[in-house]
Amino acid sequence: MPTPLAAYSLSLRIELVPETGGLARVITAIEAVGGSVESLQTRPDSGTGVPVDLVVHCTDEQHMDVVTSVVAVTDGVRLGEVADRTFAMHAGGKVELRSKVRVTSSDDLAMAYTPGVARVCLAIAKDPGRAFDLTIKANAVAVVTDGTAVLGLGDIGPEAALPVMEGKALLFKEFADIDAFPMCLRVSSTDELVEAVQRLAPTFGGINLEDIAAPRCFEVEARLRELLDVPVFHDDQHGTAIVTLAALRNAATVVGRPLEDLRVVVAGAGAAGMAITKTLKAAGVADVVACDRRGALVTGRAGLEAPSKLWLAEQANPRQVSGSLAEVMVGADVFIGVSGPGLVTAGDVAAMAPRPIVFAMANPDPEVRPEDIEGIAAVVATGRSDFPNQINNVLAFPGVFRGALDAQATTITDGMEVAAAEAIASCVSEEELTRGVIVPSVFDPRVVVRVAKAVAAAAESGGVTRR
Repeated sequence: MPTPLAAYSLSLRIELVPETGGLARVITAIEAVGGSVESLQTRPDSGTGVPVDLVVHCTDEQHMDVVTSVVAVTDGVRLGEVADRTFAMHAGGKVELRSKVRVTSSDDLAMAYTPGVARVCLAIAKDPGRAFDLTIKANAVAVVTDGTAVLGLGDIGPEAALPVMEGKALLFKEFADIDAFPMCLRVSSTDELVEAVQRLAPTFGGINLEDIAAPRCFEVEARLRELLDVPVFHDDQHGTAIVTLAALRNAATVVGRPLEDLRVVVAGAGAAGMAITKTLKAAGVADVVACDRRGALVTGRAGLEAPSKLWLAEQANPRQVSGSLAEVMVGADVFIGVSGPGLVTAGDVAAMAPRPIVFAMANPDPEVRPEDIEGIAAVVATGRSDFPNQINNVLAFPGVFRGALDAQATTITDGMEVAAAEAIASCVSEEELTRGVIVPSVFDPRVVVRVAKAVAAAAESGGVTRR
């Protein structure tokens, strides 16, 4: 049975009929249908019974209904309020705007707004660079989407994308103290999206592109990097690539192989697959073969009309191998999946080189489940939090933007991304490094600090800062 998760958790208010043993029965009933009671809190006797608040983790929405029904028919228990904890967290939105200064007198008002603000406006008009010193711009990031490729849900539109963009803004603030603003844009073309971001860019010190469908995302990022003088970062591409490189550095150490000698197969030729291939090449991994549904991307093969696929065929795959994904995996050291569920079998992994590394990162269902290749793969990582070694973009983007903003960088370079990956990898000490621990916890406070310092240093050494 799938593991119960907080993402599908219930808050249940029940009342226990006195002296009936209802609490033991309801916990047993919940566990019998696969629910996990995470906490319980009793409250003062109401006179008719003892109120108890339960938090129960479930596996999906249908399972939540099952658990609720079981509690409702348990003897000695009266079911009261039921709440979906995820929806409760999102009620009213997850972020808000707060003032940094107090306005409690006419003097405060005169400086914060008219007439005093005019002097600040004129100073910026004379020297636009002073906006980084005198406004929110130096610590502000726009989290931009058109809602066309949201969290594996696909093209669900800008309104439906807003909870994800709010979540991203929340993580920026919580992990890196960056003021991020969700920008969900209703556009109908690449030109409209590029123009919209270009028009709102003066407010921000950085642009984080999110959940934009391929191949549009490639062109949008490339054009905005040309047009804007602030960092533009498509997290679905580069955040994933950075954390993947960090994990691969440590996984290579676990299996005792130099990173540069690894033969890598990447399943998925979309945004993440393209960025991972580029980042691995920038880090010195020469032998990377990318595959789509038709197999290896190789020069001359049909179906290479998309510029991203043509680049992967021409600039990766140095041995120009061809064949299906299973055929290409034979003898490979590393499999990296950013495609879809169930594409790889245990037999495919067994045909790889001895002690293979498998990153099956499709979410929520990986290309191959870790338990199916236990004893075959030396190191396994996924995109899920309920397995070891989660490849989670939260390890990358807060520190990348913190460093870029601190350095007043004008762009994000390959060198900055590789530096970020090395910093993430360094947060796992030699003593901690095992096959089950190749990346640090997203809650490790060292991660953002190290990544930010490494990115800022790489920006300065690369000559892409305003200073």
